Amino acid sequence: MIRVLVVDDQAMVRAGFAALLDAQPDVEVVGQAPDGAAGVELARAHRPDVVLMDVRMPVLNGIEATRALLDDAAEHRPKVLMLTTFDIDDHVYAAIRAGASGFLLKDALPDELVAAVRVIAAGEALLAPTVTRRMIEHFARVPAPAPAPSLDRLTEREREVLVLVARGLSNTEIAEALVIAEQTVKSHVSRIIAKLGVRDRVQAVVAAYDGGLVAPAA
Repeated sequence: MIRVLVVDDQAMVRAGFAALLDAQPDVEVVGQAPDGAAGVELARAHRPDVVLMDVRMPVLNGIEATRALLDDAAEHRPKVLMLTTFDIDDHVYAAIRAGASGFLLKDALPDELVAAVRVIAAGEALLAPTVTRRMIEHFARVPAPAPAPSLDRLTEREREVLVLVARGLSNTEIAEALVIAEQTVKSHVSRIIAKLGVRDRVQAVVAAYDGGLVAPAA
């Protein structure tokens, strides 16, 4: 069962997302919060697997709330799925930097929201690759807030896999491209995350851009 916390300052939006997710057989909504501060408090109390987090909120915005939830000293660090009205939003860049696992547009179809929560919970793939790729490529054009993790510790095959992940390919597509088993791809991705000392797949991609392994598309 995937435990989800919904954080949004619009009551109707919050209730709609919660009702949709709670109706799924493999999802349980453990709480709802109207702002980032309340969201952090509820997340610490209920320890959800995924937090559906709006970007712009009163009291504490989604970016600061994400930083608080994913602080290295935190006892429990859920996956954070950011919600935004615009597909390219400077606030979303900051949210990914803060450790969010992905983002979703608020006008996404119901099935897309449910699928996004499942994907984020599994930690297997980036969300909305065509849009997420544009977001991540932005990181190559702005200064990194801290030194990028060293890519030297990766094997040649792991670097090859990371490049394909950064290009937005799914595990299945990577397996087909490299002519290897999908389970082998998953193992490579897990080792990449561990070696780079990052939280998840999205942060590994950010490290690939920051470290110069992948250049932004023209």
